Amino acid sequence: RLMKDWVSPVYAFFNPKPRIVVISGRHAHEFKCCAKGCKATTRRFLDKKDARSTGNMRKHVKVCWGEDVLAATDDAKDANEARTKIVGGILRNGSITVSFERKGKGKVTYSHRQHTRAETRYHKGFQSLMKTGRLEYYIPSPSTVSRDVRQVFVRTHERIAKMTKEYPGKLNFTTDGWTATNHWAFVAVSAHLEHNGKPLSLPLDIVEVAKV
Repeated sequence: RLMKDWVSPVYAFFNPKPRIVVISGRHAHEFKCCAKGCKATTRRFLDKKDARSTGNMRKHVKVCWGEDVLAATDDAKDANEARTKIVGGILRNGSITVSFERKGKGKVTYSHRQHTRAETRYHKGFQSLMKTGRLEYYIPSPSTVSRDVRQVFVRTHERIAKMTKEYPGKLNFTTDGWTATNHWAFVAVSAHLEHNGKPLSLPLDIVEVAKV
């Protein structure tokens, strides 16, 4: 019943449906920040005169999302407009200087050089750069990507092996060889069959041709 009155744009930074908690016999609404990786919650006790106040919510948004983001949403018509048009794809602070600001003394400088391998290994600076404008996106670590790719390969390998062994018809095999621009030669092996009335081609393996 109270949710229809929650039209302030600041609600866009929190989950639409809060939890109802009881603390020392007092009922309160607990709003969870929807920023990726943020586990903070803001409580609002219902027995207080300012039960509809958004002051604490705004304080958290300034720290978690940045003052510029909060100021941008203040111009929105309501929470729905702020959630769909602004919060989903806005910068953390709306300023590249803030993201790359030096902690110590000295002039702030920028570089457009390519990242080294060490810098791209789940580095916080790299994460911030990749999520620019898309704060809600999740970027997995290199180890997670490696693990998932291996799992997909194993499951796909098992599925193809089972399909080809149980196939009632004849399998057709083809090979193709080519030389890459770096003068390395490769040969690919593919299987062709009919699956559910449609032709299906399965690349089985790609091997590098040994030097003669």
